[in-house]
Amino acid sequence: MPALEIRPVVRKFPRFPMMLTRLPALLAGCLAATALSAQELPALPASGLYGELRNNHYTAHEGRFRIPIPVLAELGGKIFDTENVVSFTDEVSTHISIACFPLDMANKWEFETRGAKDFLAWFYAGHVLPNFERRFHGVATERSLFTPELKGGALLVFTLLPGGSAFQGKASVLDVADAPPPVAKRGTLLFVESGCVFILSSELAERATQRSAFRKSADEENEILRARLIELSHRLQVPAPRPPAKR
Repeated sequence: MPALEIRPVVRKFPRFPMMLTRLPALLAGCLAATALSAQELPALPASGLYGELRNNHYTAHEGRFRIPIPVLAELGGKIFDTENVVSFTDEVSTHISIACFPLDMANKWEFETRGAKDFLAWFYAGHVLPNFERRFHGVATERSLFTPELKGGALLVFTLLPGGSAFQGKASVLDVADAPPPVAKRGTLLFVESGCVFILSSELAERATQRSAFRKSADEENEILRARLIELSHRLQVPAPRPPAKR
């Protein structure tokens, strides 16, 4: 399926300086599951996105990363992006966000002094989790796991979002019509590479689409998300840091 057959959906955001102090405003639109309600536009050329679509790959704004497009047009695949975040969704089982923020000097210092494990935990608690909590009542962090051998140190967090599923309208036919909204589960993988902090997030769609027919323990659900996010991170192509400009 040619990449350009996937319909990019564009949302315009103000052009702020790339400071991590502005992260709450920038993350809010793409990391929360129900935030992808931007108006759908007619089919647009690749130039309608901040990033670029070419040869079945998405290249982020300013070339910060490149990844094979993980959705298909025939399954209702759509791409949303801003200067720093891209989301890939379809109507069946995919809801993925990839955020990439260059570290400013203050946060480089935090990363160097705290170390990867403490920095990523601090970053998640201060920037990612509050965005979930502002949108969904009863958000709970179920478990976190630090993997030192992945990307030089990566933090994986599993979060429960009551009523926060992107697939809420696609519940299993086995469930009653007036059943309460499903409790979504999202896995979020954070790491630092090439001077940027990356935030990869994916929903476990089966909790909403299969409901009571999806009979997995919490650990089994986490393992499914863990495997999917690690595979996604391996498909992510991040260029080496640019050398400093000569004076």
